[in-house]
Amino acid sequence: MPFDRGQVVLVLFPDSNLRTAKRRPALVVQASNLQSGLAQTIVAMITSNSSRAGHPSRWFVPKASTEAQQMGLRTDSVIMTDNLATVHDNEIDSVIGLCPDMNAVSAGLRHTLGL
Repeated sequence: MPFDRGQVVLVLFPDSNLRTAKRRPALVVQASNLQSGLAQTIVAMITSNSSRAGHPSRWFVPKASTEAQQMGLRTDSVIMTDNLATVHDNEIDSVIGLCPDMNAVSAGLRHTLGL
């Protein structure tokens, strides 16, 4: 199933050791209709660890904000565009929301990737 840029999904996100993973929300950052021929999607990790906020590659989304509600986030969250993963589409459980401000995410990605 192809996923669209800006969708917030519940996914088995791999840990940095690539041996373990945790089910968590993540943001689809790849282009919609990428049509790479591969059943995989590029996502950015979303964490509830607020201490990770404050970096130009990260966007803090308060639980009480309209954005958090639209994204289906139930806690204060940090979208980490410096923690990306390519996951198999079978590892994505569901779409839980939609990011209303992809400009903030794009700015984070530009900083992360040096674009």
